[in-house]
Amino acid sequence: MRLSPYPVMKDSGVPWIGAVAEHWSVLPNRALFFEVKERECPDEQMLSVTITKGVIPQKALLEGSSKKDSSNLDRSAYKLVCPGDIAYNKMRAWQGAIGVSELRGIVSPAYVVERPRDKVCARYFHHLFRTPQFAKEAERWSYGITSDMWSLRPEDFRMIYSVLPPWEEQAAVVRFLDHADKRIRRFIAAKRRMIELLNEQKQAIIQKAVTRGLDPNVRLKPSGVDWLGDVPEHWEVAQLRRRWEVVDCKHVTVPFVDEGFPLASVREVQSFDLDLSTSNRTTPEWYSHLVSGGRTPKRGDLIYCRNVSVGACAYVNREDQFSMGQDVCLIRSDNQNGRFLNYFIHSPAMQRQLSLLLIGSTFNRINVSEIKSLVIVVPPRAEQDANVAYLDSSISTYDKPIISAQKAITFIREYRTRLIADVVTGKLDVRGAELSPLEEAEELPAAGDEALDEAPEEETGLEPVEEGADAAE
Repeated sequence: MRLSPYPVMKDSGVPWIGAVAEHWSVLPNRALFFEVKERECPDEQMLSVTITKGVIPQKALLEGSSKKDSSNLDRSAYKLVCPGDIAYNKMRAWQGAIGVSELRGIVSPAYVVERPRDKVCARYFHHLFRTPQFAKEAERWSYGITSDMWSLRPEDFRMIYSVLPPWEEQAAVVRFLDHADKRIRRFIAAKRRMIELLNEQKQAIIQKAVTRGLDPNVRLKPSGVDWLGDVPEHWEVAQLRRRWEVVDCKHVTVPFVDEGFPLASVREVQSFDLDLSTSNRTTPEWYSHLVSGGRTPKRGDLIYCRNVSVGACAYVNREDQFSMGQDVCLIRSDNQNGRFLNYFIHSPAMQRQLSLLLIGSTFNRINVSEIKSLVIVVPPRAEQDANVAYLDSSISTYDKPIISAQKAITFIREYRTRLIADVVTGKLDVRGAELSPLEEAEELPAAGDEALDEAPEEETGLEPVEEGADAAE
């Protein structure tokens, strides 16, 4: 779909908006919304305002999460939100925690509820207020001692200038963006499905290689472990501690610096090979402390995550100096192949073992003694090396299309962000845009379905009530 700029533009006079269509209005939010503080509705469902999805039911945020459920709190002071209201998290508005509600419910007193005036389409402003440009403007109007305490007060929200197209164009913008979003989400869903299928094929190859080996005629024996099944007769089945040393990280919080020694923490071990490209760094003095006691990682070691992303593990394929950060441990051996163990750690067999170990756990974490007790297979070293050569070659053919699909998803998300910003701030004219009909098979679930297109939620929207939140109201 090709869009053109409006034929006549004007300077809005507002830096974050820039040029807009000549016939669009530029008004302060106080002319577009009024704050509502309806309370005494404790029986309504609780809502949360999140960064990635806007306003959603709090129960949807708690499913599969260890986050605290605040539903038992005294809710008499909670604010009523009606469909069509704009709600935002005062402490997170500058990060994008704002949106229109399609539901009736209540939110924390520390949140702000704004109701649109006549001729104001809340759905249009949902798109406008969730642009990076508005988030930057909200940050400029927020105040606080530190960034994690910045708050966009209602009186400051009302001072921010926004753009207002005629009612018909607000509706046209919403109609166009909803249509574009469906097509983009369909594209993302297809790419994600392709990635899922490729990963399934990778897992099948890994599982066969690390539990049966490469010889299809090898004689098998019972492993004695239900989740593992039969293994080659000459392979050893043992606890990790029998063949590998496990060294925990230092349990200290260190200062970060722009130039220094990299830290390998949870984020750095999400790929098969260790990735320090975006790692935090610390000073030489703290580096020396972190690697003391035999904790200096070297090529061939594994960095294993024991908290949050339990089971994530990365192979150290580098010679430069770095140290372990928080929530990881080091696995090493002088006579075993670390890449083979890492393939086993990434296999469905290990995933089943971990799921059994974590049954009933409140938190997704394991300690060092449990890691040492993990059951592994130990082929002769020559077979480990042969398996690694085979898997490195086989897996690479799957990794390339997976990486390509991931890049395509990143690109289309960036395109969507830019498209929304250009349309809602009057840079592109959608009045004559032809919206091709979507086939019934192309229809997708509601946009809040995170399984299709959302990254994991970075914050919950379940913050405690701000101290003195109502004092200024």
